[in-house]
Amino acid sequence: MGPKRGVLAITILLSILLFPIAVPASTNGLIRIGLKKKPVDVNSRIASWLSAKGGKSFIARKYGVRSCDGNGDNTDIISLKNYMNAQYFGEIGIGSPPQKFTVIFDTGSSNLWVPSSKCYFSLACFFHAKYKSSQSSTYKENGKSAAIRYGTGSISGFFSQDDVTVGDLIAKSQDFIEATSEPGVTFLAARFDGILGLGFQEISVGDAVPVWYNMVKQALVKEPVFSFWFNRNAGEGEGGEIVFGGVDPNHYKGAHTYVPVSQKGYWQFNMGDILIDGQSTGFCARGCAAIADSGTSLIAGPTTVIAEINQKIGASGVVNQDCKEVVSEYGKQILEMLLAEIQPAEICSKIGLCTFDGARGVSIGIESVVNDTDRLSFGLVDATCNACEMAVVWTQYQLRQNHTHEHTLNYIDELCERLPNHVGETSVDCSSIASMPPISFTVGSKKFELKPDQYILKIGEGTAAQCISGFTALDVPPPRGPLWILGDVFMGVYHTVFDYGNLRVGFAEAA
Repeated sequence: MGPKRGVLAITILLSILLFPIAVPASTNGLIRIGLKKKPVDVNSRIASWLSAKGGKSFIARKYGVRSCDGNGDNTDIISLKNYMNAQYFGEIGIGSPPQKFTVIFDTGSSNLWVPSSKCYFSLACFFHAKYKSSQSSTYKENGKSAAIRYGTGSISGFFSQDDVTVGDLIAKSQDFIEATSEPGVTFLAARFDGILGLGFQEISVGDAVPVWYNMVKQALVKEPVFSFWFNRNAGEGEGGEIVFGGVDPNHYKGAHTYVPVSQKGYWQFNMGDILIDGQSTGFCARGCAAIADSGTSLIAGPTTVIAEINQKIGASGVVNQDCKEVVSEYGKQILEMLLAEIQPAEICSKIGLCTFDGARGVSIGIESVVNDTDRLSFGLVDATCNACEMAVVWTQYQLRQNHTHEHTLNYIDELCERLPNHVGETSVDCSSIASMPPISFTVGSKKFELKPDQYILKIGEGTAAQCISGFTALDVPPPRGPLWILGDVFMGVYHTVFDYGNLRVGFAEAA
């Protein structure tokens, strides 16, 4: 979630109310403030689609707080509550005395914002905690206007400055946004009050210094490192934790595989090939860009690749008539042009379905950021142009696998029926989960595998159960895109370290 480009809609599960336990308990030097949840109706349906960050969604998160002074280390642990593996919330305080807010700890954005007591005309503000500057002795006026636009919502307001409490850490004189307008239903439905961004200052609205930067600058943490552990066992009370200042060795197995941050802004790095049931898709064989994003519940990737995954796991989609018409009318021509070794980036323009301005290569959602070509396609009819570009990519990889021409054309026609719909929901048959293939991502030359029960979200039990694919489509335009977003589905399986000091991201099997 953050001021990012593109659209990604994901499921938010809203039928839960969490209440803080008033008395903190102390265990092994850790102070925990737990949360309880009310029983949930198993027939509860998906209630809202919330998106942000150029393909980033609001996945509700609620949490308790625990602080750590064990061994004298300057680390702070924020414990998270997990609801159906899709919602993680946390609590912070702003002001003196601290005013409590439930926020999403989001590595995909960089600003802190909460509703303001001066928010008079947005219904969402009446259902969430509001910051009252008059009740804080450490408040300092700023007044600079601010606005953040998300995929399906927006907030606007003004900057203020106050102390921010995260666990036992207090970031002094922190700039944050008081939201005075939250139009629409996006935040009305949300169970969180605001967002605390843990991304880099490069994507911070108003160039505000992020909370994490001040934690480091004010020497509140021993090491400039924070880490996430998500408990994916939805039946357990503990949802996970964020550790500021280090890592908890109890929450991962083996050693972390680290990759350098390739571009500051998001926690972005270069990722390798994507495999389905151990077989290369070829889409990222020469490299793709990815970000580790705690604020997105699913894994988001280019539409063309997601359609391929959908086909392999039997996920439903929307029949794209533009795509099917392109395959029917131009499929053989595309195949013959590829066999004639015409450059893939030129095919759709030669056919007459796309024009180019020389800025970027064909296959907007597929070509590697690291390896991109030098052309940009603008569709004479955008949908037809995009369909042609996808057909070229699909055909190219089928030919590389030595499939027959008939098989190739039939296959890409089927993929036209597996394209994700505009709200991103992709359902699967719950009874088929055991037969679905593993999906692997190559990071730092190591394959990180996700099993079907790890990438499918199951809601409810028995005949009321609903299963949703953990993969959703996202086409982020250049210069930031195309991007893969490895959200909670990935981070729940792999403990993630955000090493700010060495500008790298690390993954290890979660314990």
